[in-house]
Amino acid sequence: MSDKLYSVTYKPSEIIKLPEQMDHHNHGYNQVVIGLSGQTEFDIEGAGNLVCPGQGCLVAADSEHAFSGIGNNEILVLNVPVEQSQAVYTSNNLSRLFEQSGYFHLDRQAQNLIQVLTAEMIAHPDDLLLSKACTDTLMCVLHRHFKPLNEERHFYRLNMDIIDQYIVQHLTRKISVSQLAGLVFLGESQFHFLFKEQTGMTPHQYVLKKRLELARELIEESKLSVAQVAHSTGFASQSSFTQSFTRLFGKPPARYRKDNQGY
Repeated sequence: MSDKLYSVTYKPSEIIKLPEQMDHHNHGYNQVVIGLSGQTEFDIEGAGNLVCPGQGCLVAADSEHAFSGIGNNEILVLNVPVEQSQAVYTSNNLSRLFEQSGYFHLDRQAQNLIQVLTAEMIAHPDDLLLSKACTDTLMCVLHRHFKPLNEERHFYRLNMDIIDQYIVQHLTRKISVSQLAGLVFLGESQFHFLFKEQTGMTPHQYVLKKRLELARELIEESKLSVAQVAHSTGFASQSSFTQSFTRLFGKPPARYRKDNQGY
């Protein structure tokens, strides 16, 4: 992520798209992230969740967090300096929102307001006064209109045999979180949370690892070209396959084949 994305000096609020490659950092100011379209993955101090439209997360200052987007996505980011939380929002108990990080749902009224404000931000992207006003407005209504996700969670074990079987059968095509959640009759957010808690990785990361493990077998045991292996394991392009393969196994597919097959 660029410094521009997280600049509180010039962008109190901003509409952005997250890249698919997972990134992570921390910063010395509070942050509210609200899903506008598509899906994004967040992991805040080890607590992972999928953020969809109408959902979001609170990131307390100095909390380590990781993030990535899944395909086309947009999020609204509100950057709130700690001193502002303490000085401006204390009278309305808004500063208590950031006593700990967490995930939340927004009710329909809040979602409608966000749609109106983001439309104005899109129409006037360089209006810093508007950006600041949007942050202040949403902070004023946020604590009245959100419900923490952890109030709705009931822990149980996912049936990974069913999930693994589905993944193996559909590795050549796109696999969505909603499809995996449907296998075990759960909503996407609850499934994402339980999956991360049980496996230690997000569904997106898990499916990617399965694709790459199958690709490694094909590289070692078949005579398919690298492009054919990429296509057979569901990658959109040979370049994205090569990049992901190299990141996991330490060398590109062609080099890996040469070192492990001798040809």
